[in-house]
Amino acid sequence: MKNIIFIAPPAAGKGTQSDLLVKKYNYVHISTGDLLRSEVASGSDLGNELSDIMKSGALVSDEIVTELLRKRLDQDDARRGFILDGYPRNVNQAKVLDELAKSLGITLDVAIYLDMPEETAMHRALGRLTCPQCGKGYNKYESVMKPIKDNICDDCGVELQGRSDDNEETFKVRFNTYVENTKPLLEYYDNKSILKTIDNSGTPSDTFNSIESVI
Repeated sequence: MKNIIFIAPPAAGKGTQSDLLVKKYNYVHISTGDLLRSEVASGSDLGNELSDIMKSGALVSDEIVTELLRKRLDQDDARRGFILDGYPRNVNQAKVLDELAKSLGITLDVAIYLDMPEETAMHRALGRLTCPQCGKGYNKYESVMKPIKDNICDDCGVELQGRSDDNEETFKVRFNTYVENTKPLLEYYDNKSILKTIDNSGTPSDTFNSIESVI
């Protein structure tokens, strides 16, 4: 299977598509956010340092993120195929990732760009709901993503939660940051001939079918 880098604006559905790939193809989903939270939960010296950094609102350095990513990519299960979600976020990180992959003897096969207009992404962001127990995602505005019972997880039967940062003002800030910092990655990976752009304006199933044709 091809190792995947996902590039997409906020609320474009990277998590949903990653879950589908994990379930059908047994991919390893690697989220930098999850790596940070896991290290904090471990209670290690680095985890305690990260906890202090994150509580202060400061950004975690690229060096720390890179080291956590190195450790995760070097685990045996990553060799069966992985998805990178949330990294790289800019061209400098992409260059660091190239060197990291080279040192570990792994390949970066395809960068998948989930293309979505700002208005559509914001609509989805404002409707996002997540199960606090199993982590399954829903959307109160998208018919194919609605829970069977309003605001209740289909699998766990517990009340779903929205994200505190899913509001119009915050979303626009996040989207503009994405445009400024992340979109140049498209040119970077296009020049490396591994960029694949997928129209993400349809249903999650439509998007997944397109991803399958790429991998």
